[in-house]
Amino acid sequence: MKLFDKVKSYATVASLVAACGLCANGQGNRASARGSISVVASTVPANGDVNPYGIARVPQSRGSLIAGNILVSNFNSSANLQGTGTTIVQIAPDGAGSLFAQIDANQLPGPCPGGVGLTTALSVLRSGWVVVGSLPTTDGTSATAQAGCLLVLDSNGNVVETFYGSLINGPWDMTALDLGSSADLFVSNVLNGTVAAGGNVVHGGTVTRLTLTGLHGTMPNLQSITVIGSGFAERTDPAALVIGPTGVGLNRNADTLYVSDSLNNRITAIPDPVFRVTSAGIGASVTQGGSLDDPLGLAVSLDGNILTVNGNNGFLIETTPNGDQMNKKLLDNTGNPPGAGALFGLVPVAGRGLYFVDDVSNTLNLFK
Repeated sequence: MKLFDKVKSYATVASLVAACGLCANGQGNRASARGSISVVASTVPANGDVNPYGIARVPQSRGSLIAGNILVSNFNSSANLQGTGTTIVQIAPDGAGSLFAQIDANQLPGPCPGGVGLTTALSVLRSGWVVVGSLPTTDGTSATAQAGCLLVLDSNGNVVETFYGSLINGPWDMTALDLGSSADLFVSNVLNGTVAAGGNVVHGGTVTRLTLTGLHGTMPNLQSITVIGSGFAERTDPAALVIGPTGVGLNRNADTLYVSDSLNNRITAIPDPVFRVTSAGIGASVTQGGSLDDPLGLAVSLDGNILTVNGNNGFLIETTPNGDQMNKKLLDNTGNPPGAGALFGLVPVAGRGLYFVDDVSNTLNLFK
């Protein structure tokens, strides 16, 4: 897709985003320091996969997908090896759950270097397509991590194509601008030089934009892949597998993409994410330090504030676009140290609250 074939203005993009309601992950109510947390359901399917990472709300009913339900991707197998999980579960607001997909690495319709290990990168489009990231390992360690791919599933949970190549290297998280017949996926990548560095910090982390068209056809067409962010710090980690740029979220007007720069305890902002044709580097710093402590999952509320969850202590942090850290709420205090490594994907839903996964308890939870 040529640049001039896209929507011509941010005003038009914003109106389309508003019209599609909760079509992108980064929309919902604001957080509050007060509120209650309840368990919606277990995220463990029959095959025993654990470590829920990705979360996305189903915007429209199609095939096996039911509007308002939540999809959750699992990163670990039943043996609790990172980068070996193969399942996506579907959970209703009342807690009823079912298996949406169990992906066989030997039955993929295209390449996915290394196989299947489903990450936080998970989006559901209104057209019924589901896109999920894979950062696979063979034994749960970073030494065997490979580039992976993005897997495209139909509304019944069947993988129909894969997106792979040099610009997709360890897809770690994702958000989507869903315009109906087309969409832009924004994906953070954490394996550019990371494994070879053997635990040392490298600055190869990227954010790529994938433009998809033909979403009402037999399968999406990948029109282009563009690096819009680069130079993010990343390294392997014996406990977390890999640490690098993680959560991504669009603001209401789709003219700013926020990124969790995990290793630097920072949130950055990439301008012009929909139309830019060059990298913005790491973008502009929005906020750094303070209550941020390895920020992982990220979403943007309807009022424009940035919601992140910490990887080191289980806190949810609310930050304004101007960088003021407003609210702080403990979502998980289990483990040693408390809350460490528990939180990844989160999605606010208007009128309900904030859904989030907890990979210590292997549950989908609701904060409201």
